[in-house]
Amino acid sequence: MNSGVYVGNASKDAADDRGWLLGHFKAPGDPRHSHDAEIKWGTHRRGDRRTAWVTREERTGLLILISGRFRMEFPDHSVLLDEQGDYVVWGPGVDHSWTAEDDSVVMTVRWPSIPGYKTPEAE
Repeated sequence: MNSGVYVGNASKDAADDRGWLLGHFKAPGDPRHSHDAEIKWGTHRRGDRRTAWVTREERTGLLILISGRFRMEFPDHSVLLDEQGDYVVWGPGVDHSWTAEDDSVVMTVRWPSIPGYKTPEAE
């Protein structure tokens, strides 16, 4: 019986779905199923980077640094997150990419969670 409660570990659960913990892609009935938002626990080694920019973004994004040093790249500037709790928010239509300057853990929240929407490169 589903009690409407899910207890997990972000680091362990992240391995199951490329880091994504919550969103439309979780099974209906799972408390982590949501069309309102998506949440990702990202663990990145120093030097990891997106090989292709995210373009034509349809969602709003929020990335929070948990640990490490992480750079978000935007068309006209970059943002260095290097203190725990540093964060950046970007809106629909804002192209972006990223680089882990040190081993890093970040949490990303995107909204809404759009079925069928996928960036060109697996995240």
